[in-house]
Amino acid sequence: MSPTNRTVVVTGIGATTPLGGDAASTWEGLLAGRSGVKPLEGERFAELPVRIAALAAVDPGDVLPRPLARKLDRSAQFALIAAREAWADAGYTDKAGEDDKIQPNRLGTVIASGIGGVTTLLDQYDVLKEKGVRRVSPHTVPMLMPNGPSANVGLEVNAQAGVHTPVSACASGAEAIGYAVEMIRTGRADVVVAGGTEAAIHPLPIAAFANMMAMSKSNDEPEKASRPYDTGRDGFVLGEGAGVVVLESAEHAAARGARVYCEVVGQGLSADAHHIAQPEPSGRGIAVAMQNLLDDTGLKPAEIVHLNAHATSTPQGDVAEIKALRKVLGDDLDHVAISATKSMTGHLLGGAGGIETVATVLALHHRTAPPTINVDDLDADVDADIVRGEPRALPEGTIAAINNSFGFGGHNVVLAFRSV
Repeated sequence: MSPTNRTVVVTGIGATTPLGGDAASTWEGLLAGRSGVKPLEGERFAELPVRIAALAAVDPGDVLPRPLARKLDRSAQFALIAAREAWADAGYTDKAGEDDKIQPNRLGTVIASGIGGVTTLLDQYDVLKEKGVRRVSPHTVPMLMPNGPSANVGLEVNAQAGVHTPVSACASGAEAIGYAVEMIRTGRADVVVAGGTEAAIHPLPIAAFANMMAMSKSNDEPEKASRPYDTGRDGFVLGEGAGVVVLESAEHAAARGARVYCEVVGQGLSADAHHIAQPEPSGRGIAVAMQNLLDDTGLKPAEIVHLNAHATSTPQGDVAEIKALRKVLGDDLDHVAISATKSMTGHLLGGAGGIETVATVLALHHRTAPPTINVDDLDADVDADIVRGEPRALPEGTIAAINNSFGFGGHNVVLAFRSV
C-alpha cells in the first residue's frame, strides 16, 4: 500500500472529564445520562452572572505527584493523565525506544487546546501584583504555552517524529486528531498520540463568555443547564478535562498484534468566513466540511448511523448544524442517531473534540449511542433523530460514525470513523 494512503486505526483511548477520571467511568456516565455540571463554590465566583460549570470529576492534583503537577498548567495535567491512559490502553509499556514496539522517530503527538495555560497566566499575574516579581514561578512560560500539553506528552512518550498544537478554538481537539491522521498517512509517523485538553474554569473567561451572551445562566438548576436542541436552551456550560486517542497505521498495529477499536476514515475541513464568534446561520461552512469529508474519503451517507454533534446548547449553533446535516445527507440523515454529549460534560472548548472522539469511538466499539439529556421540548427546527432518554443500540455490520467540532473564527472539522 502507498505510504501516502495508509489506513489509520484507533488502538488506545484515554480521558479525564466531568463524568469520570478515566475513559471507562466517562463512558459509564454518558450511558447513564448523568450530568457533570455543578455550582461553582468560592468567593471569587460569587458575583459572576454564571456560577455553574462542569468541573473534572477527579482533580488532577490527586493523580499526579506534586513535584510534577506544580510544573504543569491544569490543561497539561489533564492531557498527561489522559495520554498515559491511552498509551497503556494501546498496549505500550514504556516510552518509545524503551518499548521496542515503537521507535522515537516514528512517534508523534498532537495535543490541542483552545486557550492554553490561561489559568497559569491569570494566577501568576495575581502573584506579581500581590506578592512581587520574585514570587512569580520560573515555570510560568512553559506552563502557559498552548503547546505545553503536547510537549509534555511528547516528553512522556519520547515522541520525535513531531510534536504539534493546532489552535482553532473549540475545533482544536478534532483538528489535532485530523492532523495526526495525516502524519500517519503521509508516512511521517507510524503512531501518534492525539487529542484535546482544556482548563479554563476561572472568573475572567467565565465573565467574558457570559458578557458575550454565550453561556447559560441557569444557576439554580445546574444539571439542567446544558440542553442542546431544547427550546429553552440559553447557552453552553463550561467544562474541563481531556480526551486522547492513540492512532496507528493499520500495518503497524497488525504487526504488534494490537487491539483495534475502529478505523479513522478521514476528516473534512472548512471555514465559514462569516463572523469571529457567531455561526453562519444556514450551516453553509459546516456543509462544505462534511461534503469535503465524503468526497475525499468515499464514505457513503448510507454507511453513517451515528453522529456525536457539536451541539453546544446555543440557540443559533444547534440549528445551523442540523441544517447542514440535512443539506448534505438528505434523507439519509433520518437513519443517523445523533447524540449531544455536551448535555452531560458541558463544553470543553479545545478539549471537546478529544473527549467526543473518545465517545464516538466507544459508541462504534460497543455499538451504542449515548443519550442526549435535558431535551424536554425539542426545537421544531431540529429536523433529525436525537437520541433521548436511553442509550440506543446501533446496527450490526460495517457502520460509520461522525464527530463534529466547530469553533469561534468559523473553524469546521468533521471526523469520520468506521467499525472493524
